[in-house]
Order: sequence, then C-alpha cells, then structure tokens
Amino acid sequence: MAASELYTKYARVWIPDAEEVWKSAELLKDYKAGDVWLKLRLEDGTDLDYQLDPKTKQLPHLRNPDILVGENDLTALSYLHEPAVLHNLKVRFIDSKLIYTYCGIVLVAINPYEQLPIYGEDIINAYSGQNMGDMDPHIFAVAEEAYKQMARDERNQSIIVSGESGAGKTVSAKYAMRYFATVSGSASEANVEEKVLASNPIMESIGNAKTTRNDNSSRFGKYIEIGFDKKYHIIGANMRTYLLEKSRVVFQAEEERNYHIFYQLCASASLPEFKTLKLVTASKFRYTNLGGNPVIDGVDDAKEMLTTRQACTLLGINESYQMGVFRILAGILHLGNVEFKDRDADSCIIPPNHDPLCIFCDLMGVSYEDMAHWLCHRKLATATETYIKPISRLQATNARDALAKHIYANLFNWIVDNVNRALHSTMKQHSFIGVLDIYGFETFEINSFEQFCINYANEKLQQQFNMHVFKLEQEEYMKEEIPWTLIDFYDNQPCINLIEAKLGVLDLLDEECRMPKGSDSTWAQKLYNTHLKKSALFEKPRLSNKAFIIKHFADKVEYQCDGFLEKNKDTVFEEQIAVLKASRKFDLLRELFQDDIHALSPTSSLPPGRTPLSRAGIKSIKSRPGQASNEHKKTVGHQFRNSLQLLMETLNATTPHYVRCIKPNDFKYPFTFDAKRAVQQLRACGVLETIRISAAGFPSRWTYQEFFSRYRVLMKQKDILIDKKETCRNVLEKLIKDHDKYQFGKTKIFFRAGQVAYLEKLRADKLRAACIRIQKTIRGWLMRKKYLRMQKAAITIQRYVRGYQARCYAQFLRRTRAAVIIQKFQRMYVVRQRYKRMQAAAIHIQAHWRGYSAKKRYNAMLCEHKATIIQKHVRGWLSRCWFRRVITAIIYLQCCYRRMMAKRELKKLKIEARSVEHYKKLNIGMENKILQLQCKINDQNKENKNLLEKLINLETTYSAERERLRSDVERLRMTEEEGKNAINRITSLLEEIAQLRRELESTQTEKKSIEETADRYKRETELLVTELKEQNTLLKSEKDELNQRLQQQAKEMTESLTKEAAEEKKQLECELNDERSRYQNLLTEFSRLEERYDDIKEEMTLMVNLPKAGQRRRDSTHSSNESEYTFSSEITEAEESMLRPEDASEKKAPLDMSLFLKLQKRVTELEQEKQSLQDELDKKEEQAQRIKAKEEDFNVRARGAELEYESLKRQELESENKKLKNELNELRKSLTEKAAPEVTAPGAPAYKVLMEQLNSVSEELDVRKEEVLILRSQLVSQKEAIRTKDDKNIMTETVVVPEDVKKMKDREEIAQAYVGLKETNRPSAQDFHTLNEDGELWLVYEGLKQANRLLESQFQSQKKSYDNEVEALRGEIQSLKEENNRQQQLLAQNLQLPPEARIEASLQHEITRLTNENLYFEELYADDPTKYQFYRISLFKRIIDLMEQLEKQDKTVRKLKKQLKVFAKKIGELEVGQMENISPGQIIDEPIRPVNIPRKEKDFQGMLEYKKEDEPKLVKNLILELKPRGVAVNLIPGLPAYILFMCVRHADYLNDDQKVRSLLTSTINGIKKVLKKRGDDFETASFWLSNTCRFLHCLKQYSGEEAFMKHNTPRQNEHCLTNFDLAEYRQVLSDLAIQIYQQLVRVLENLLQPMIVPAMLEHETIQGVSGVKPPGLRKRTSSVADEGTYTLDSIIRQLNTFHSIQCQHGMDPELIKQVVKQLFYIVGAVTLNNLLLRKDMCSWSKGMQIRYNVSQLEEWLRDKNLMNSGAKETLEPLIQAAQLLQVKKKTDEDAEAICSMCTALTTAQIVKVLNLYTPVNEFEERVSIGFIRTIQIRLRDRKDSPQLLMDAKHIFPVTFPFNPSSVALETIQIPSSLGLGFLTRV
Repeated sequence: MAASELYTKYARVWIPDAEEVWKSAELLKDYKAGDVWLKLRLEDGTDLDYQLDPKTKQLPHLRNPDILVGENDLTALSYLHEPAVLHNLKVRFIDSKLIYTYCGIVLVAINPYEQLPIYGEDIINAYSGQNMGDMDPHIFAVAEEAYKQMARDERNQSIIVSGESGAGKTVSAKYAMRYFATVSGSASEANVEEKVLASNPIMESIGNAKTTRNDNSSRFGKYIEIGFDKKYHIIGANMRTYLLEKSRVVFQAEEERNYHIFYQLCASASLPEFKTLKLVTASKFRYTNLGGNPVIDGVDDAKEMLTTRQACTLLGINESYQMGVFRILAGILHLGNVEFKDRDADSCIIPPNHDPLCIFCDLMGVSYEDMAHWLCHRKLATATETYIKPISRLQATNARDALAKHIYANLFNWIVDNVNRALHSTMKQHSFIGVLDIYGFETFEINSFEQFCINYANEKLQQQFNMHVFKLEQEEYMKEEIPWTLIDFYDNQPCINLIEAKLGVLDLLDEECRMPKGSDSTWAQKLYNTHLKKSALFEKPRLSNKAFIIKHFADKVEYQCDGFLEKNKDTVFEEQIAVLKASRKFDLLRELFQDDIHALSPTSSLPPGRTPLSRAGIKSIKSRPGQASNEHKKTVGHQFRNSLQLLMETLNATTPHYVRCIKPNDFKYPFTFDAKRAVQQLRACGVLETIRISAAGFPSRWTYQEFFSRYRVLMKQKDILIDKKETCRNVLEKLIKDHDKYQFGKTKIFFRAGQVAYLEKLRADKLRAACIRIQKTIRGWLMRKKYLRMQKAAITIQRYVRGYQARCYAQFLRRTRAAVIIQKFQRMYVVRQRYKRMQAAAIHIQAHWRGYSAKKRYNAMLCEHKATIIQKHVRGWLSRCWFRRVITAIIYLQCCYRRMMAKRELKKLKIEARSVEHYKKLNIGMENKILQLQCKINDQNKENKNLLEKLINLETTYSAERERLRSDVERLRMTEEEGKNAINRITSLLEEIAQLRRELESTQTEKKSIEETADRYKRETELLVTELKEQNTLLKSEKDELNQRLQQQAKEMTESLTKEAAEEKKQLECELNDERSRYQNLLTEFSRLEERYDDIKEEMTLMVNLPKAGQRRRDSTHSSNESEYTFSSEITEAEESMLRPEDASEKKAPLDMSLFLKLQKRVTELEQEKQSLQDELDKKEEQAQRIKAKEEDFNVRARGAELEYESLKRQELESENKKLKNELNELRKSLTEKAAPEVTAPGAPAYKVLMEQLNSVSEELDVRKEEVLILRSQLVSQKEAIRTKDDKNIMTETVVVPEDVKKMKDREEIAQAYVGLKETNRPSAQDFHTLNEDGELWLVYEGLKQANRLLESQFQSQKKSYDNEVEALRGEIQSLKEENNRQQQLLAQNLQLPPEARIEASLQHEITRLTNENLYFEELYADDPTKYQFYRISLFKRIIDLMEQLEKQDKTVRKLKKQLKVFAKKIGELEVGQMENISPGQIIDEPIRPVNIPRKEKDFQGMLEYKKEDEPKLVKNLILELKPRGVAVNLIPGLPAYILFMCVRHADYLNDDQKVRSLLTSTINGIKKVLKKRGDDFETASFWLSNTCRFLHCLKQYSGEEAFMKHNTPRQNEHCLTNFDLAEYRQVLSDLAIQIYQQLVRVLENLLQPMIVPAMLEHETIQGVSGVKPPGLRKRTSSVADEGTYTLDSIIRQLNTFHSIQCQHGMDPELIKQVVKQLFYIVGAVTLNNLLLRKDMCSWSKGMQIRYNVSQLEEWLRDKNLMNSGAKETLEPLIQAAQLLQVKKKTDEDAEAICSMCTALTTAQIVKVLNLYTPVNEFEERVSIGFIRTIQIRLRDRKDSPQLLMDAKHIFPVTFPFNPSSVALETIQIPSSLGLGFLTRV
C-alpha cells in the first residue's frame, strides 16, 4: 500500500523541534494528496498547522504503535527512523531504567551515572550459555556471543567499544573482560583471569584522568587480546595502546586533573616508604594544580593507591620496581616546579640550589649541574662544528615540559610492556578475543592534533563497521535466496584518502616536519593549495588562515593548525636524555631510555632468546633491535597510522562485535536524558547509519510460523492450508498489493519499512471490529436481561401494590363500622353514668343531712360531759409528754454519740480495707461481725415475735371488750326510753369506755413506736449488711482481678518463654543448616581440589610418557584417588604396585612450582576452615540434641564419640603430614635435579623464594607433629579415665584375646600379633629418641600399663559372670531345642497330611496346647479366682480371634488354589518348551529331588567370608564393574551395601582391624573412582548414593547402640558388631554421601537446565493465549513447539524418570524428598531469573502460562505424594511473580495488595518485574512510573537482599535420617551374575 494512506485521522507523527529535537503530534484530519498543510494536535493539547516542504513534499515520520515502544532491538520497530530510535531509547532509559538496547548488530549502552546491580556473578551465570537474542540486551550478552562464536566457528573475535569521553567505554570494556574471566576461568591455577582483571586498575591509574565530561576518562586507546587454549580457558593476554595524551602531564584545562597516579601519590605521601620522595599535597605541585580542582567527589586517592599497588604485586612487579616507578613519577612532579629566571631576552638561568631541581636530581640520581645546564641550553650541530646555545625562558619552559612528557610516555610504555609480560603465557594460544576501548568522535571549540588523530581512527573504524553491516545484510539475503539489490550507504573512503593517501594531510604534515624552517602556517598554505579545490571534503574557514575544515562522517570539524608540527615531531633535547641515561644509581631510569628491546623487567620469566607468543595473521607492533634508531625518527602521525593499520588488519581478521556508548547529558546527572546530545552521538557513532542501511532494504523479518501465529486473525478459514508457507503467501498477496514491499525467503518473509505497521493496523482494526461486535452482542444481551428483570420486577410490584390497596380499603370499611358501634355504646354509657351520679348525689345529700342533725343533737349532750374528762386527761398528758421529751433527748444524744463513733470506726475500716495487707484480717473480722449481727437480728426477731403475740392478745381482749360494750350500749339505748334513771350509770359506763379507749390508743402508740424502732433497726442492720456485702464483693473482685493478673502474667511469661525457646530453637536450626551448608560446600571444594590434583598428576604422567614411542596412555581409573580419611600405612600391595610407576614418572616430570605451592596452601587453608566448621557443627548438633532430649543420659557415649573423633583427627593429621612430607621431598629432588639451572641456581631469586616456602612448610609440619603428640597423650589419658568407669570395651586393638589367638592357625599371624602387642605395650627406643623429647611417650607407656592391668582384672570378672550366664543360656537352649524338635516332628506329620487335614491338625494342635496351658494356669490361679476369671476371658478372646483367622485362611486358601491352577498351567507350558530344548541324556542324568523343607538358613549368621587377596576382586566386581541398571531391575535394592556390610561383619567377628580398615578404605576409594569415571550418569550417581546411605544405615543399625536398635528384631540384634566401633567411618561415609548427593544434584541440574526456560517460559502450554510481537534482527527462541523443542511434558517426563530410578534403587523416601525439593528450587530459580532478564516474557498472558505450568508441577507432586517435601514452597517466588504479572497495577489499593502478596520476592525483583511489564496487545496498559514509585515507597522499610537474581547454584544442606532396614541378613541370596563366587556364607 502507499505510505500516504497511513496518514489518516488520529495517526501519530513526529515533527522537528528546536529543543526536544522531535515532538509527537496527532493528525486531526486525513491527509489527501496535494495537501500543503497538516492539521496536528500536540501532546500538550495545542493545535498546530504544519506546513510541508514545498519542494520535497515529504510527510513527517510516522510514530510506531505503543505496543512496539520500549523494544529490546531497534530493528524490531515498524518505522525505522531517527525519532523512533531516539524515543525508544528514551523510554527504555527513563521509564524502565534499562541502559542497554540492541540496534541490529550494535549494542547501544547509555551511561546511567549510577551504580546498578546488574553486573554480579549471578547475572554472569544467567547469561552464560544463552543465545544473544533470548535475553535482554546486556554487555554480558555481547561477550557471551563472542565467546560462543570463538568456540563454534574457531575464529578470533573482537569487541569494539567506542563513544565520547564519559560515555562509559572503559567500564563496558572492563565488564566484558570480567565476563570472560568468570565464565572461562584459567587453564591452570596460576590465576591468569585475576591478572587480566588486575591490569585494569594499573592502566586506569596511569592512563585515566578527570575531564569536564568524565571523572575517569581514558586518555589513550587500548586493545586487549585475551588468549584462550583449545579448551577455551584463559591462558594469557596482551595489550596494545594508542595515542597517549602526553600533553595532559604538563597542562590541564579548568576543572580537569592530571593522571590519577599523581594524586594517588600525593594522597599517600604520609606513608613511611614515601618519605624519601619528599611529596606534599597535590595543590603544591604545578602539574597537578593547573585545573584548580585536584579532588574528585567520592574518590579516595589513598585507597585507590593501595588498589594500584596490590594490582602491581599480583602482576609480578615487586616492591623495588614499584618504588622505582614512584620515584620517577615524583621526579616528574618536582620537575614541574622548576622555575626559570630571565638573564636577558634570549637566555635564562635556574636559581642556585633550586629545591625542586635538587629533589628531581636526587630522585633520578643525576648531576644537578648537568641538568641545570641543559635545561637552559641546547646543542646545535652543523656539518663542521657543534655550538651550545642558551635558550629563552619560554623555550626552557617548553623543553622542561617536553622532558616531563617524554619521561612519562616512556614510563607508560615500560609499564605496559611489563603488564604484557606478566600476562604472557608459555602455553600455546589457540584463539583470542580482543576488546578495543578507543575514543569516539570528538569535536570541541578548539580542535588540535589529538582530535585529528582520534577522528582519523574513528573514520577507519566507521568504514570497517559499514562494510561489516553491509556484508551481513548481503549474507542474509543470499542465505534466504532473495534478489540482491545494491543498497546505497555512506562510504567514507574519500575522507580517509584525504587524510592518509599520498599528499594527504598526514603526508604533508610529515613533509613539513622534515623542513628546516617548517611552520604551522606554511603547512596550512600547502593544505589549501593541495586540497581546497580538489576535494569536496576539505574547506577553509572564512576568518582564519591557520585552520582547515574536514567533513567527517559524523560532522564538520574545524582544526587549528597551531601546534600540529610540534606535537607531530614530539621533540625532546637529546642532551637532557643523555643526562638521564648517565644515571648510575637508578637502573630503572636507564632501562626506560635504552634502545635494546630485551630490557630486563621484574616480571620477565623468559630466558634470553625466547620469543614471545606469536599470533596467526597478526603482525607484531614491535620492531627489531636493528630498527630502533630508524623507528625513533618516525613522527607521531606516522607511528599512529602504522599502529592503526595494524589494528584494522587485526579487526578484519576477526569477527567484530560493536558496543556504542552514549552519554545522556553533560552534567553527569543520573538517569537524565538530553535528546540533543543523544542525537549527536547517535549520528556520530553509526547507529543511525545502521538503521538507514536496514531501512533501505527489508528491515522486518518474520519466520513463516511466527507470521502465521501473529496474523492468523486476518485469514479466513478457507485461506488456511496445510502448508504454512503457501498460506502466508496467499494472504500477503491479498493484503499487500505492491509485491515490491515484501519478499519470500526460504525460511522468512522480508518486509520493507512500514509494512509491518500496516499489517499491525489491519490486525488492530480487525481485533477492534471483533471487540466492538463482541461488546455490541454482550451489551444487547445484558440490556435484554436487564429489561426482563425490570419487567418481572414491575409486575411483581404492581401485584403487591394492588393487594395492599385492597387490604387498606377493607380495613377502612371495618374501621368505619366499628366507629359507629363504639359511638353508640359510648353515648349510652355517658347518659347512664350521669343518671347514676345524680341519683347517688341525692341519696348522699339526704344521708349527710340526717346524720348532721343527729350528730348536732348528740354533740350537745356530750359536750359538757367531755369537758370534765378532757381536763383530767390533759393534765396527765402534759406530764407524760414532758417525760417523753426528756427520754427522747437522752436517746438522741446517745444515738448521735454512737453515730459519731461509728463513723470514725467506719473511716478506719475503710482505710484498712483499701490496703492489701489487711485484706485477709478485714475479711475474717467482717465475717465474724456478720455472724454476730445475724445472731442479733435473730434475737430481735424473737423479741418482735413475742411483742407481736402480746399485741395480738391485747387486740383480741380489746375486740372482745368492745363487742361486749357495744352490746351494752345497744341494750342501754333500748332501755333508755324505759328508764331515765339509768343515765348516771350510763355516764359512768361511758367514762369507762373512754378510759379504755385511751388505754387502747396508748397501747397503739406504743406498738407503733416499737414497730418504728424495730423497722429502723432492721433498716440499719440491712444497710450495714449491704455495705458489708458490697465491701466483701469489692474485695472479692479485687482478689479475682489480682488472681487473673497473676494468671495472665504467668501465662504471658510462659508464652514468652515458649516463644523465645521456639525462636532460639529456630535460630539454632538455621545456624545448624548454615553450618551444614558451609561444611558441605567445603567438602565439595575439597573433592574438586582432590580431583584437580589427580588430573594434574595424570597430565604430568602423560607429559612424561608422551615422547616415548609405543607407550600407551594409562586409564584414569588407575590414578590414586584416596580421600582425606585414607591412611598411607593401609595401602594394599596392589595399590602400591599401581602407584610405583606413577611415583617414578612424577619424579621425572617437571613440576609447576607456583601451582603446587598454591595448591598446597589452598588445601591447608581448606583443611583449617573445614576443621573449624566441623567443630562448630559438632557444637551446634550437641546443643540441638541437648534441647531435644534432656532426660536421656548420653554422657559416656558422647565422650566416647568425642574420643573417636579426636582419634580420627589425629589419624587425618598423621596421614596428611606423611603425604605432604613425601610431596615436599619429591619437590626438593625435582628442583635440585631436573629444573633449569638458570632458575634453580643457589643464588637465583626464584630458588630462594621456593626454599623459604619449603622451609616454612616443613616448620609447619613439625608444629603439626607436636600437636599430634599432645593430642595422642590427651587421648590416652581420656581413654584411661573412661575405661575405669565404663565396662564396655570400645577399642580392642590393644588387647589380643586368647580365644582369638587360638583361632590364628598360621604361625606368621601369631608372630605378627605378638609383635604388635609388644609394640603397643612398650615404646621403642627409636621412637622415644626421635619423637619424644620431653618424656611424653614414657608417660603414655605408664598409662597404657595401668590401663592393661585394669582391663585384665575387669576381663577376669567379666569372664566369670559370662560363664554363669553361658550355663544358664545353655539350659534354655537345650529346652528350646527339644521344643523345636517336637514342633518339627509335628510339622513333618502335618506336611504328610492333605491340605484340609493340615488345617484341622494345626487347629487340634493349637487346642491341645491351649488345653495344657489352661490346665497349667488353672493350677497356677487356684488360689486367686479373679485372676483365673480374667485369664478365662482372655482365653475366650483368643479363641474368637483364632476362629476369625480360620475363616480368613479359608478364603486365602481358595484364592491360592485358583492362582495355583493358573501357575500350574504356565509351568506346564514352560516345561514343555524346555523339554523340547533339552536332550534326552540330560533328562536321564538329572536326579529327581524330593520336596523337602530347607533347614540351612537357621545356621546362617548373616556374614560373608573372603580372603585378604580377594579384596581387590570384591571391589572390582561389586563396585567398579557393576552396572546399576541390571542390579536395580533384577535384585533387591541396596544389595551391594548389604554384601559389603556382611563382609565387614565377618572381619569384625574375626577381630581383624586391618581387614576392616582395608575393606572400608577400598570401598570408599572404589566408590569415588566409579563416580569420577561415570559421575555424569544419573543412574550411577543415584545408585551409589542409595547404596552409600544403606551402608551407612547398616553400620548404625548393627552398631550395638541403643538409639539405633529400637526397631530391630531380636535376630537383627544378634547380628550387631561385637569388636569394633566404626563411628569414625560412619562420618567418612556421611561425607562421601554428601559428595555423591552434590554430584547427583549437578547431574540433575545439567539434565534439566536446557529444558527449564523453553518449557516454563517459551512454550505455549495454553495455545493462543500469548501473542507474538514483531521480532528484530536478534531472533529470539520461538514459542511455537517445533520438533525437538522442550515442553512442560518434557520436564514432567524427566521428573518421572528421576523418581522411578530413585525408587528402583531403593533410595530413602526422605532423601527423595530432598532431591525433589532441590530440583523444584532449580526450576523456580532458573525460570524467575530468566523472567527478570527478559522483557518480552513479562506480560499478562505469560503470567497465566507460568501459573498453569506451576499447577502442573504441583499436580505431579500430589501424584507422587511429595507435597510435604517442601518443594512447593521453593516455587513461591515464581508463583508470586506470575501473580504480579496478572494483578491490577493502577491504584494505591492495588499497590497495597501487591506489597502484601509478594512476600517471597525482594523489592528489587518486584520493581524489576513492574519495569519490564510489556503489553502484548494494544488493549493492555503499561505500568505507570508513579505506580512503581508508590511500590518503592511502601517497600522501603522492608529488609531484604538487594540481589536481583536468585542463586540457581544454591544447594540445600542434605541430611540422612536414620532408616533401619527390615531385611534379614540371613535371607539375602547372592546372585551368580555378580561374580562373587569366592565369598563364603558363614
């Protein structure tokens, strides 16, 4: 399609901008052909009318889709142009903090000006072995690609690092060299890789300086060749330097510094060794203070000086030569302070005794007068005479500076030569990788000769770069068979010709330098005359006649001619040089200026006449001695052109790799991007040229499968064919009409620029249309669902509303009717009530009126009578009232006083109640008071009852009297009319009645007062009781609170103690695991060194035997492979015979002394570290055992184990001392006999160093020997103390039992035993004199004598007790034999019966036995019926159990009969087949064996007997030549371990300690040899790990220790070892098992490593989820499963294989769990590390794939019942990383959720995943920078490791839990296939 069709509405474009270089804008309307203006909208929202160029009509650059922004490879972009490149780099650098980006074959590196954690060894290991396109861009990826191509193509490689000053070239080159040193390692132990890295600080100190652009700018170019051997290990290196900036020694611009070494010297001036240099601070020297800023922030020059000196020492520059170098440097500083005074206009002088010059001459060892003279004069030679001419002050200053520069340049070259000699190797170089760290294109305001040479070099490099890129493009097209069209690219050959061709700039410059009166002006005129009109690349400035302009490939550069001739000549007065050469006190100074190239150096180990390493296809840069004078006359330009030509030849002979370093800003701000500066450098370094070349052809390239997977959505079903290539062809012809826009290759489709963007647009439109259709359908479906829900809801609401209204109306009607009825009854009620009130009122009024009239009459009658009575009573009442008031006042006073006293008492009680001390007393007192008050209340109640009874009696009498009086009154009233005479009598009666009433009233008042007092008292007592109860409850509550507090405190203390104990236990377990891992790592290191030592021995043997004709190479299995636990005195004769020729060959072989001494030192350090770690490990294990089992008493056993361990250490020390002595003696002999006379001469320095080291080692051996003696004496004393306390004989080597002596049939054996006994019981004179100087051995002998006496007495007592026990046991054995015979007779009788009768007979026998037993117990329990009853009940239960067993046996008999019939048929068929193959004679000769019961097993004791001479055969057949697969399939698991243990048992039974040791030593060495030979085989490692563990468990199970005998059967307990305690060898076998386990893990890792990343990350387990993004030039591994690629099923199949093999080998289940845990850790760590280093894998769909894969692995764990192995927990970081890819990443709530979810990931890993998160489709969103900042703020308090990657090489510490075997040793049968017929079953 046409490009203009893409300029539609909303399309985004790039427009030029003055500040940001390029700005992004969006089209507001479609572009039509012929439009001059474009309607655009910028990102800030402003609208803009953009005018097109009226001439070219060129449209602005289109912007790539957002999905492609941030790509790893710039060539993967759809639109390849400058703004796209700049924007992609900016997004990666600023947003994602990624400094590396690919641009085709170029790695673009942006300097972050900040230390990043991306260069550790974990990152190196992650990139090692990976394809360059499979990982994110990195300098390590380029280095790995170079290393891999060197090994694959066998072609030398080069890495070209270029860029501006401050762009990071030196750091990039340093990291590349570090990668080679780490990955390849050195071919020997001479630490070549460390020397290569150590050259960096030296070269930085003498060749780097601070500039305005960079604090550590390299002021020279260097090309370092790192040499490799055939195994691609580093063997050496060589360095070439180019164009050192000598002018910096004497001049620095403002804010710049001189070379670092000067400031390092000044900072270290206070050191004692530097006192003679008379140094001061850097600000006092002219050469170090010209820039005005001698300090760099954050740099410690004194510390850097220490690093430089250490590097010099490592490279072999000794202290004397270092001090010589520092003297020369200090002399240069003092020379700069020399001042000149004018004598006249043409001459000058130096003041007499000028201090700086005096110091300079003293340091250089030259004459002050000569140097002062020639600094102010020069010699002019003519044809006839020689003149001495004074020079002016300016000329003298220039001559002084020239001398300083010349001295520094020669010193620089001398140091480079010595570094090269130190890095030189005598081994033959097979290939090399060169690292070129060279200056980039430079342009300043004033450009001089240095910038001209730098830009000239960059022109050459750019030409080579363009040709290489062009060549690669051409090769790609030819490989894919695409028509090749010539691509136009910039050719800078005319510019190079302008500089270096005949009559070029350099040629004219050299010609002008040869002219007597040549000057810069005349040279400029020659340039104008020669090139101004002839070359288009040469221009003349308008305003200058001493400058010229050259159009370079990067930019125009104006050069000032001033100083060109002087710098090109590089002249220095020969008289000054002659003065320096005349120095007799300073050899190094003379060496700097001598013409001979073979100067002596401190690192020169080559004899005279030996030539340095030659390189194929590379010319040496050094000249022959005869050419020294001619070479000295060459100009700087000529030398630079020759060295540059040699460099180009070297680069053309290698495969180049390019690293372009970019400086993001000029202010060194971290992660700040200046677009203008970046574009300038991109144009200058050739990155944009690469983009232009790629864009001119077919930059976008897809494989057919990737194209089909990506754009399948654009295809219809009918378009899809079986052939993917044809399908892609048909679809592309339909989509893109212009066939020139793409080409079909053999394996790829090639697209021109913009076509992939068009296809992406079509795909996005198709997906968008599909999304719209899906949204439309789903929204319609949702709205229909919503409408139906609303309709249903409306109908329901209507139904309920109508029902509610009907119910409301019915209720209204009911309420209306009820209201009418209520009104009716209410009115009736009101009227009736009113009538009743009126009637009652009338009657009431009548009654009151009548009563009133009667009362009025009656009152008149009584008035007079009452008056008299009142007077009488009033007088009595007044008297009583006075008496009552007096009594009341007295009582009130008493009450007040008592209340006052009670209040006081109450206050005291309250005060006492508040105190805790009186709580109990108060409680007791209150209870007594309550009881007293309760008694008082009871008494008062009784009194109240009595008073109530009295009152009741009075009331009854009163009521009776009242009734009687009433009757009298009635009678009197009735008789009133009859007789008025009775009035007087009535009056008297009335008076009596009144008196009685008064009495009644008085009694009532008294009663009321009594009741009131009783009630008051009752209330008071109740109040008092309530108060006391409240106080009691308060006290109880306080008591309860105190109790609760005490309980809570006790509970908290218990919990805290428990928690502290748990934490302490957890900490101890962690420390124990750490110690275990350290110990196991040391074992790994020791085994590696041991294997290395054996390999070196073999190589030395081969080197000796190689020149001999006809001699065959020995097998590696014949080399000695003894461990540290084998002893030299126990080597068998066969091993000695095998070792003798090796010893002879070792004597003849020349030894590498530095290698051997370093190995020896390393082994000693490892032994010491291992010993300390072993001690710490023992302490931790003892602490853990004490915590777990405090109640058990293992003191004696622990001391015994400690003694055994100390004896083991003693034997280790002795064996190691003997070995070291032998090796040192051989070393002395080889040094004195076979070494070169130049090196080993007595006066040679190497001989002195070696002899000093040998003497120190021998002294150390003597010290070790004294430690052995002390340890042995302590061991004997401790044994003596233990033997007096413990009766158990742990070590029986010192006592020969007489019974064992009787068993010795051979006289020689008896004689040897007797000699051994004598030697152990008395010391020899020789040993006494040679080993025991202080009489310690005599004390040992006395202790042994006492111990022997004690043992003899104990032996006699034990013998008597044993004889008694033996007699008792014999009686029991006799009875058991009789019972056994009887049982056998019954069994034989039963076997003769038919099967049914057998069961009945056995039942009958059992019933008879039970009957006899019943009768016996009946007699036994005759006196105790309850016991007999319990016995009868148990007997019935047993009978019921027997009946159930009988039923079960019947069922099993039926099943067995059926199976027997089937087997009978099969056996019959087999016999028929065998009878056909057997001859008749064989049938007749074979006897018929009757069926009989085998009885031999009862006599087998589980031991195997073998002869001493058969031991090598046993090891060979059972270990060395055993095939694990046959044993694992056909025999019982662990059979070799059982056989070996049975042999050990027999040796233990014979009490033959030599046989036991020899067998165990041979076994361990045999296993090591097998693992060394076939250790890469998983089955072999698994098989011997299982058998080693089983052997270890057998030694524990049958050791006789109670802790290991809990699960044994009685028969197994009889098989325990009786004579030897093999705890020492258990430790040896445990260490061996650890080594095998680590080797097994490495084998598993090697098998799984290639599968993990393709299966877990790259393969699409769920097809169609992941999308394929457009690829770049760096092709990644395809995610589509082709044939041969690994999938998740491959890992599961491999895991199944591992698990099944381990189960077949009988490996312990706990050990299998540990292996599985380690495997899953490797899977998780490798997957997560690759995820963190691959931007294309960090997407939502990939997170789903990972989670699915992890679920499949978890399902495998469930199937294998391994969920509790801890394997799932090791995948937790990977699971959380996958969840992190899938969760929302927008709001603060999402950030909080992520922080709480990702607990197993570190902060660096979380931030890295978020930075790398890349949408695969346009519908996903990127993670914003603000969200990442929020995550970082929330996680800043988390304390975790700053390391980014997981340690995939980490191995968990392994443990071997005790697992006893249920296999009986007497039942084990040895198959004949093992070839062990010489073993005899005992």
